[in-house]
Amino acid sequence: MKYDALQILGVALLILGGQGAIRQLVDHSNAGLLRWLPGGFAVSITAYLVAVVIGAVVAGWAHSKAKAVGRKS
Repeated sequence: MKYDALQILGVALLILGGQGAIRQLVDHSNAGLLRWLPGGFAVSITAYLVAVVIGAVVAGWAHSKAKAVGRKS
């Protein structure tokens, strides 16, 4: 169950980061959830991309661990 929650968290970060990065690339003035973050375009796009990477790593790690303890698929 712990690994399922981590997979959900990882996929949520992946989706939110990817969606935010795409929105930011299409419209530089629309920072979305990170509009409060100082630093402009470079800082917000970096934060979104970091969220994508962290989400992918966490989801992949949790999936591997869940399979290792015997959960199918």
